[in-house]
Amino acid sequence: MIAITFHEAAHGLVAYLRGDDTAYRLGRVSFNPFKHIDPLGTIVIPGILLLSQAPFLFGYAKPVPVAFERLKNPRWDTILVAAAGPLTNMVLAIISALVLKNLSLETDPNIYLIEIMKTSLYTNVVLAAFNLLPILPLDGGRIAVALLPRQLGQQIAGLERWSMAILIGGLMILPLILTGLGFHFSPISWLLEAPIKKLLKGIEFIIG
Repeated sequence: MIAITFHEAAHGLVAYLRGDDTAYRLGRVSFNPFKHIDPLGTIVIPGILLLSQAPFLFGYAKPVPVAFERLKNPRWDTILVAAAGPLTNMVLAIISALVLKNLSLETDPNIYLIEIMKTSLYTNVVLAAFNLLPILPLDGGRIAVALLPRQLGQQIAGLERWSMAILIGGLMILPLILTGLGFHFSPISWLLEAPIKKLLKGIEFIIG
């Protein structure tokens, strides 16, 4: 809950600082998790995956509304707004790693707190890596579209209405069906394994 709340609030805050107050007016620049919960993406889908003992956990929060055309520099500010969420997750991951490092130096560490920090570290790294995939409507997709030539970017952005259905179908429903048939198919694992390892190594380097 902390990971997705800070992630979404960061999007809204950067958009507000760059000229669009849409999220601010709707109360989405907030650390209240209930402002960001999506009934389907935050509760139903993760719940189904947990109950079905799926090999992965997938979910999402309610997207923060941003009027990109109202930003001071729509193209480059879109990149800043999109990157704010994953960067916030990386900051949370680094904080969790620092706490873990200090706990490991204690003679009688709090085991419960260690497990919480491990979960926080991994969850935030996974969220950052997943959201940076260059697929709309993920943050990485918005960054990619902003970096592409304007006409090509607009064409790709026009497909966004179908993107979430394709994302959920390809990354969640199809793997569940194939797993039920006895085939191992985990595209999320394939896509994220290398980025997650690199991000974890980066954090290890930062905290020394």
